[in-house]
Amino acid sequence: MSKQILQLYGLKWNPFLPDVPPDALCHTPRLDSFVWRVEQLCRDGGFAAVLGESGTGKSVCLRLVAERMRGQRDVVVGELTRPQARVADFYRELGHLFGVPLTPHNRWASAKTLRDTWHAHIDKASFRPLLLVDEAQEMSADVLSELRLLSSANLDTRSILTVVFAADRRLYDKLRLPALLPLDSRMRVRLVLEAAPREELSACLRHVMEQAGSSKLMTSELATTLVEHAAGNYRALMSMANDLLLAGAQREVRQLDEKLFFDLFVPTPSEKPRARPAAAPGRR
Repeated sequence: MSKQILQLYGLKWNPFLPDVPPDALCHTPRLDSFVWRVEQLCRDGGFAAVLGESGTGKSVCLRLVAERMRGQRDVVVGELTRPQARVADFYRELGHLFGVPLTPHNRWASAKTLRDTWHAHIDKASFRPLLLVDEAQEMSADVLSELRLLSSANLDTRSILTVVFAADRRLYDKLRLPALLPLDSRMRVRLVLEAAPREELSACLRHVMEQAGSSKLMTSELATTLVEHAAGNYRALMSMANDLLLAGAQREVRQLDEKLFFDLFVPTPSEKPRARPAAAPGRR
């Protein structure tokens, strides 16, 4: 966003885009509880998952986990960027994330190198290495099974990796497949996100505006209207707010209000079609 728009509203950054600073993220007690439980899980290793439909806050939850764990001493955090990859490319990315050269065509050697690296880290640190996987519903059953086997040691009595999945309900359904039931049974921490209540949406909207430096960016009536139209979805809420911010800047209004909302999102009634003139007598 241009400095001109930020200066117009006294903003430090755009509060309605996904890339707000980590310390400005809005989080609920449920998210805080999940992050705390993942922190405890990282001491022993294992699997965790946050599940929910698009726009319910899964990626924000992963960002909170990453921020908390990166603040700990000697924690290695990797973020998988291609969950849809096949097994060979999955190994290539793991090697890149954890700084070890791998030969994906030799899966045994690659697995041994990764596991030796993780064992060496565990011997010196209090936390297991952490792997974050967003959009995990895109992972194939083969990759999910490989990840389960890769993270297990000592006849399945020791976990040498912590994995946190963020996914929609397709992962939940996928974990019911017979081949993935062993992974499902090892999911030690879960969080299911539903449509957010209006109170949480309102609190989130106020929080991001205050953190960005302009608590009076919009009227309270507009904030209420946005929450009512967001249908419990954080992404829909922020998308509408961002559209209003840009429209307000274009019109150079000092505060976003309901008039702007109706101008932008509520179509004006179309004119009724004119009646056709009656045919003259005797003409068809």
